[in-house]
Amino acid sequence: MSRDDRKRAIGKVVSVAADRFVVEMHAGTDNFTVVGFDDVHYVARLGSFLMVPVQAEYIVAEVVGLRERDVGGPSQGEGDLDKAASAKYLDVVPVGMLPQERSEKFRFGVSIFPSLYADALYALDAELDRVFETDVPVEPVPPMNDVAPAPPDATRFRALTIGKSVVFEGYDVKVRIDDFFGGHTAVLGNTGSGKSCTVASVLQSLFEKSDEHHARGATFVVFDVNGEYEQALTPLANGHGIGVARVVLDGTAAEGRFRLPHWFLEQSEWELLLQASERTQIPVLRTALGLTGLFRQKSPEALKIKEHFIATCVIECFRGADGDSPVAKFQRVVSLLQKYPTDDLNMDLLQKYGANYQYGNFAGGNLQPFLDEVREKLREDVELPSYDRTPFTFDDLEECLDFAILYEEAHGNRQIRDYCSQMMTRFKSLKERAEYAFLRYDLQPENEGPSFRGFLEELLGLTSINGQLVKRNQIIIVDMNAVEDEVVELVASVLARMAFRLLRQAEPRNRFPVHLLLEEAHRYIAETPSRYAIDASRIYERIAKEGRKYGLFLLAASQRPSELSKTVLSQCSNFVIHRIQNPDDLSQIRQMTPFISEAVLKRLPSLPKQHALVFGTSVNLPTTFAVRHASPLPKSDDAKIRDLWFHEEGRAAHVHIAEGAGNGGADGGQPQ
Repeated sequence: MSRDDRKRAIGKVVSVAADRFVVEMHAGTDNFTVVGFDDVHYVARLGSFLMVPVQAEYIVAEVVGLRERDVGGPSQGEGDLDKAASAKYLDVVPVGMLPQERSEKFRFGVSIFPSLYADALYALDAELDRVFETDVPVEPVPPMNDVAPAPPDATRFRALTIGKSVVFEGYDVKVRIDDFFGGHTAVLGNTGSGKSCTVASVLQSLFEKSDEHHARGATFVVFDVNGEYEQALTPLANGHGIGVARVVLDGTAAEGRFRLPHWFLEQSEWELLLQASERTQIPVLRTALGLTGLFRQKSPEALKIKEHFIATCVIECFRGADGDSPVAKFQRVVSLLQKYPTDDLNMDLLQKYGANYQYGNFAGGNLQPFLDEVREKLREDVELPSYDRTPFTFDDLEECLDFAILYEEAHGNRQIRDYCSQMMTRFKSLKERAEYAFLRYDLQPENEGPSFRGFLEELLGLTSINGQLVKRNQIIIVDMNAVEDEVVELVASVLARMAFRLLRQAEPRNRFPVHLLLEEAHRYIAETPSRYAIDASRIYERIAKEGRKYGLFLLAASQRPSELSKTVLSQCSNFVIHRIQNPDDLSQIRQMTPFISEAVLKRLPSLPKQHALVFGTSVNLPTTFAVRHASPLPKSDDAKIRDLWFHEEGRAAHVHIAEGAGNGGADGGQPQ
């Protein structure tokens, strides 16, 4: 043992077991405080580390208990014990090995155990940096494809400071960038414990880097369900190539509000949204969605399929349901031929056979010749068209649903209209509900609506310059504070799925990392099935399991871990845990983190506000820290009750109630 090691010895190991050591501190140690050659060290904080030299390594041991006498020793009567002079003991748990050679890394597990009476040393900051592998927080930027960085002295973060240790005085707690942002992360804690401030402070710490290079390649899509992040994140647009965009979803189709074109929805999302039953309604819906694209195509093959469907439906209209009048049947045929005319199937064909619109028949009994000519358009080898998400209107889909039902009726399924009545009712409700105006587009012939490419470029903060996509915004805030969980769930599900599909198909793979920041994640990634039509947890569970390989990561913040999807939580690589007091939530954390000691978990109910426990792949050992102060703060601070209650008579109330707010309007009122 070196001379410096001897100077920082605090005691001797007096008990050795596979999972626990006991250290007896040297005589004269006062209140577990040691005056070292570099500073005064208080070594009895739970969670602090001691170093035990063995051969050419140190055993790193965590302090989990302290006491004045050995519990196995003889008891002494009251008054016979000199408290100041009594022996003091530390219970410690071995966690890993740190080679004394500074170029070598810390590793978990203990391969060599100390002998009795081995020295125990307090830990130095340099050793803590090596244990946490954050000894080099900033590193030079290496050449890319043999091209030197500009400027040549550019640096990048290797580790990011997230706060100050509450165990080691003045020590910065850091997370390794690649490990923290290269996996899924959960930020958990009771309401008011500081989750939003933690998320904001982490992003501020990342983007407030003062010198080149800045984190221009980052992409954070923030699902802000409480409208609190604009205040904290907008100032990060600092003129160094860092941009912050905010779009507001309030359910309306107003200019400048977030809109999601309905043809962006996948077939499975339509099925969930309309709650289509698997055996009867889903086949009809699939056919209808396929037809939405067919009637806008101009190819010869599309024309043949279109005429086949029109002919089938015309024949079925004349067959009609029981009780339909001839005029009603005729009017349906007229509507079809007016809405979807072709060169051979159009209103002229009705005139050719002497159609009588008033009485719903043909002159001279020409119904059969008319139907014979229509039957010439029927085909035996028709394949139902697939849904290609060509732009269409809600009216188009409604008519295509009727087409699909007629088509099924023409093939003998005479009860299909009754079976699909509930789905049609839900569709009409979706078409009329005010809170879904953001989803509906009334396309005009000269306006095809937003493109997938343009929409995804906005979502991911990209812009096209000289034919290349470059980053314009690193943070994109989707403010969903004004809408209900039903809408939040739909939008979150579709946006996550679109990002996932894009990154899965991107070449080269995993070169454009995207982080989805999910505030109040329990609202739309629940363990129990959603009571709404769309179940957003499906896509998020897939992202949790597969997203890492494509560069799509989740940063989920929630106050109810017991209600979150266990699949999502089980795939998180890092956890930042604030105060948690609910027994169900504590039990959930114990189940998902079996490698964390019980002593660590016992701290969670008593953590002060803005303090947290961080553990996972980005930090080698669990550590408690005071979160780096966020400035400015998100809009999540506590109400100042004394200031707001006790004031002079006649002061105006700090609230504005908008018209329609009490009737479910999108604008719930903003403070003045």
